[in-house]
Amino acid sequence: MKERRPAREAEADGIIEGRNAVTEALRAGTPIDKIFLARGETDAALAHIAAAARDKGIVVVECDRKKLDFMSRTHSHQGVIAQAAVREYASVDDILNAAREKGEPPLIVVCDELSDPHNLGAVIRTAECAGAHGVIIPKRRSAGLTAVVAKTSAGAVSHIPVARVPNLPALLKELKDEGVWVFGTAADGDRLLYDADLKGPAAIVIGSEGDGMGRLVSETCDFLVRIPMKGKLNSLNASAAAAILLYEAVRQRMG
Repeated sequence: MKERRPAREAEADGIIEGRNAVTEALRAGTPIDKIFLARGETDAALAHIAAAARDKGIVVVECDRKKLDFMSRTHSHQGVIAQAAVREYASVDDILNAAREKGEPPLIVVCDELSDPHNLGAVIRTAECAGAHGVIIPKRRSAGLTAVVAKTSAGAVSHIPVARVPNLPALLKELKDEGVWVFGTAADGDRLLYDADLKGPAAIVIGSEGDGMGRLVSETCDFLVRIPMKGKLNSLNASAAAAILLYEAVRQRMG
């Protein structure tokens, strides 16, 4: 039987277990990505943790104890586990201001429910290397700024702002009001990537690993672009697709 890792390794992974530890993390203002609570528990301590987390805008996920047992490193989670974020999230205004300060048209990556932390980390790394001004993710059904994401990003999370929003379609409409053109990626997109004008203010939307962009997100895009596929497969890994679009934007902006 595989032994559980000791508590100090759990802390390095951003896992905070137990009622007192999670309560203290909330009180201290520790950046927290999500809090997982045992479903069906009704005692006052867990209710207080849930209320305090929601007041701070932290996502609270109810799950069965088997999931908590699987996540636990200490065998004593007491019905609650917090997943710490490696840094605080930025705001969308922070991202737009970063572009203004550089005197550049905004180049933003929007990830629509990327649940694999390795994919999200790779996208953040590529976005930073390509000079994008920020990455935006949804609050729910998405990986967050966890230790795994930070490691996969090779430290890029320290250099590029990442914002988290409750509603992606509403966010895209706000970006459009700011003069940003929204380019969604889709296998059946009506415009070839190389015919898209990415020199101006642009937000590139990358869909989830399995289903691509959600319907409302897709309908909110200004353009749906496709990457030419010459092999027998018809799709690319999300981080690979992001790299191709970002570096086409780089190429156009250097021209």
